[in-house]
Amino acid sequence: MLLAGCTTVNSVENAQKDGQRKMISDQRVITDASLNRRVAIVGINSAMTPGGLLKVQVELENHTRSIQRFLYHFEWFDANGMQVNNILSANVPEQIEGKESKFIYSVAPNLNCRDFRVKFIEAD
Repeated sequence: MLLAGCTTVNSVENAQKDGQRKMISDQRVITDASLNRRVAIVGINSAMTPGGLLKVQVELENHTRSIQRFLYHFEWFDANGMQVNNILSANVPEQIEGKESKFIYSVAPNLNCRDFRVKFIEAD
């Protein structure tokens, strides 16, 4: 017997969460409306590592039934709003399955980083 159809994933998680997110109010700048209609930012969470570095987690959700491919990169800024040079700021390829949510994250390259910006680019 041959089975065909969509692949689905069932998820189970703790209803009484021990870890509470520190959500960030974000300013969204949409430069690619096409990608934004398909993959949306659900929320942004930040915390400090034990070593004092800022770490950021972004939750994404695919609103389509198909895999969506995109590139992203984080830019980091110091307390004065000046961009911090970072050799790791290259575009990172990523994909998200249809109707799924996913987290992407990054850790600041040094202790001077106090703010960030994340950019998403539709992959061909």
